[in-house]
Amino acid sequence: MDAAAMLPPSLTRYAWLSIATAIATILLKGVAWWMTGSVGLLSDAIESFVNLAGALMALWMLTLAELPADDDHAHGHGKAEYFSSAFEGFLILLAAFSIGYTSIVRLINPQPLEAIGFGLAVSALASVINLVTARILMTVGRKHTSITLEADAHHLMTDVWTSVGVIGGVGMVWLTDWLWLDPTIALLVAVNIVWTGWQLMRRSADGLMDTSLPTEKLALIETLLAGYREQGLDFHALRTRQAGNRAFVILHVLVPGGWTVQQGHDWAERIEADIRKAISHAHVTTHLEPIEDPVSMVDQELDRSTIDNHCMQQELEITVLKAVKREC
Repeated sequence: MDAAAMLPPSLTRYAWLSIATAIATILLKGVAWWMTGSVGLLSDAIESFVNLAGALMALWMLTLAELPADDDHAHGHGKAEYFSSAFEGFLILLAAFSIGYTSIVRLINPQPLEAIGFGLAVSALASVINLVTARILMTVGRKHTSITLEADAHHLMTDVWTSVGVIGGVGMVWLTDWLWLDPTIALLVAVNIVWTGWQLMRRSADGLMDTSLPTEKLALIETLLAGYREQGLDFHALRTRQAGNRAFVILHVLVPGGWTVQQGHDWAERIEADIRKAISHAHVTTHLEPIEDPVSMVDQELDRSTIDNHCMQQELEITVLKAVKREC
């Protein structure tokens, strides 16, 4: 049995916020690079283009993820969010290689910087805009378990720290006239961006591979079930997965074999409701089994040989019982 959880609120407006932020920072950082000629500030501006592409992808995938379940997608479209974060991770890696190439060229052919003070001020303003947006996206993403918004927030925070490093490096060039500092810091920025991109792609792969719910959520479920065990029920075959901001929980509920179907149903409904209260936007599926029957304890193992061996054992027992019955 399965009870549909209340649909989460639309998150697309936060993707629009990310798009607006990316456009604003592209303009600001572009002006800063144009005024100074700094390859470090150029790397910062390039990453903002990646932010824009990622935000557009996030808008598309969030819109798709919010579509209701249909005949072809019975579990909904929540996994679309993982494509968004994986795509953004790929774009981050692409930007890192672009920044690295530009930095190496500038190391070989250093050039003086101009209008540094004004350029740094404009870049700092862009960083503040990114910081505010990142905090909003992170808060909303964690509240609604949206990997898309969390990925966007992490990327923007990386952009913020990148900008801090670039501003510091360009400032040092301004004070020391060491032109090699600018492309060197840009290379360090590229390395940092590679790490962020890799993390996003790895997390996206985990989601597509149906990784279990986080440990803290599993602990909530186990604590809840422990209370029901004290009332004579038991459970096994607990399986969970996360699909975007929706959680899926499947478990077998073992009840006294003498209960009526209605009694078992009522307890299962109560258990499902409690799990949905503990885990937001959870879809819970339970399967009732008699607690006295040993067969009830046989899980649907991933290793098919375990099931096959058990089935062979059952067939042998049935054959023996039939033979004994004939003799009697």
